[in-house]
Amino acid sequence: MRLASLVLFLATLLPMAGCATDGDWVELKGQRYEVELADDHAERNRGLMFRESLAEGTGMLFVHDAERPLAYWMKNTKIPLDIFYFDASRKLVSVSRGVPPCSLGDRCPPYPSSGPAMYVLELNAGQANALDVRAGDPITFGPGIPDRGEP
Repeated sequence: MRLASLVLFLATLLPMAGCATDGDWVELKGQRYEVELADDHAERNRGLMFRESLAEGTGMLFVHDAERPLAYWMKNTKIPLDIFYFDASRKLVSVSRGVPPCSLGDRCPPYPSSGPAMYVLELNAGQANALDVRAGDPITFGPGIPDRGEP
């Protein structure tokens, strides 16, 4: 009887385990997003390619080794995205809103930053408008995200 009660109790806790947010996160305009990190060459190249969807409240943060003009594209990306470019001091440089999926391979168009950037955040399309972001808006990193720029 005790074992059955313990199993039943643990089964009620399992759904809550998925609610814990111990993963990496960023915060923009008071909204927190769980993010996957792409902080090496291979991860940055793959990005969100071939994904069928991106869960609400999640995204991908690309961390570069140096601040420089960047351009991202949607090669093999199936999800419309907003692409946010941040400089080394974690201030918004520019955003490409509502970037459509692209299945043209190497012929997909680039979406460049309007100035040097070090961090790129990709979220579901529409988030930039919903947050009403503007150049200069700061992004906050959770404790697990490497800081390669100036705080």
